[in-house]
Amino acid sequence: MNIITYLRQWRFEGYALFDLALSFLGMWLLSSLLTKIFRIIHVQVPVRNWIILTLPISIIAHLLVGQHTPMVRNFLNPNGHWILKIVILLCLIFGLWGVRIK
Repeated sequence: MNIITYLRQWRFEGYALFDLALSFLGMWLLSSLLTKIFRIIHVQVPVRNWIILTLPISIIAHLLVGQHTPMVRNFLNPNGHWILKIVILLCLIFGLWGVRIK
């Protein structure tokens, strides 16, 4: 068995915990660089806000590349998955809360 396949078998509500952890870890590692890049265009985004924005950004990124993951499909499903939609909306609101335009 491949190590990635083994790690992706652990799931919560159908979402691979490894994928979620890797997304948050990646955003944590990139957040300082992203903050510096956005300062150049006079937008101040705190490091913690990047981590909060991980899920909304990942949904947008997957939509842009045309990859419909289970989370994207569930988010776009108009007939259910309201908890996911509320969590994504709250992440978007709280992630944009501390953003300042200079």
